[in-house]
Amino acid sequence: MASQTPNENGFLNLWPTQFLQRSVPNADSANSVLLDLVLELEQKYNADVGKSDVTSDYLSQSFLAVEHPVIDWLKGCINKSVGDYLKEQGIDFNVDWGLQAWPNINRRGDYHNLHNHPHSYLSGTYYVAMPAQYDHSARNDLNPGAISFYDPRAQANMQAIRGDGQVDPEHRVLPSSGMLLLWPSFLHHFVHPNTSDALRVSISFNVVLKWRDEYLPL
Repeated sequence: MASQTPNENGFLNLWPTQFLQRSVPNADSANSVLLDLVLELEQKYNADVGKSDVTSDYLSQSFLAVEHPVIDWLKGCINKSVGDYLKEQGIDFNVDWGLQAWPNINRRGDYHNLHNHPHSYLSGTYYVAMPAQYDHSARNDLNPGAISFYDPRAQANMQAIRGDGQVDPEHRVLPSSGMLLLWPSFLHHFVHPNTSDALRVSISFNVVLKWRDEYLPL
């Protein structure tokens, strides 16, 4: 197992968790089409299954398998981001992966419990539609519409002091339409409640490796 090399002063940051947050350019027109597709899928799902579980029944779906130009566009955006992520990690060999994706439709009061995404390498979300504003009147400690990510090293902040990068175990993002997030699948995250009457719509996805022995560490 190769070791990392400290800098000229002997310092080395160990076990980093790489996170990608970017805005996809010129996403507005694509998002309007994606929103229509997601809502059409929900209606069809309700008719076929008899209940609106299109968001929670993610294992039975393959949203990116839908044949449509905007789906091809979204797959291209995701695959480009995955390639950039791997390059930033310093991975200099070919990696094959597949994508599993499903839509999320959050109405007023909807949220997602703390969870991670097992059986995949990377996970991410692309934001199609976000409310312009939220109702903050219920409680002043709410973070409506946000998504929080948590330090995977349990209790790493117990002895942290002011100015130490370990102080806050939470990284919180308030997404906007057209934003794409990508992170290691082991990272626990929580989607805060939607306190707006407007829809909060996103496409979540997993990057599942097509395994090859070349991936094994030397």
